[in-house]
Amino acid sequence: MQKTILIKTSKREELVDITREVKDVVSSSGIDTGLVSLYVQGATAGIMIQENWDDSVQNDVITMLRKIAPQGVWEHDRQDGNGDSHLKAGLVGPSETIPVINGKMGLSTWQNIFLCEFDGPRAQRSIVVTLINSSPS
Repeated sequence: MQKTILIKTSKREELVDITREVKDVVSSSGIDTGLVSLYVQGATAGIMIQENWDDSVQNDVITMLRKIAPQGVWEHDRQDGNGDSHLKAGLVGPSETIPVINGKMGLSTWQNIFLCEFDGPRAQRSIVVTLINSSPS
């Protein structure tokens, strides 16, 4: 099963919690045991599993990535001013895979799934959600 979820972003750099949207896809799939794979389409965004107790970890992720890849100092900036966005997306990566256990994602209490926006705001980011059923038929 495969479904694309569409997410609007509101800032140049932000982590958007998409856990609820992915849970809904997993729940509607009817899969009891398997894998859910998430893949964001676009070269300036990523997918990350991270804590969602409060905004501090998400803010720290953005702050760290700004230190590693500051804006405005890259060769690619001469083309469209988002060289840092490409580097941040490359560091985070475009995908995550999560086990499906007893019909639910195998995330721990403090784990949530985030779309990492590095070149927003965007009217739409597309995240492809692919479910693989490993339950015996």
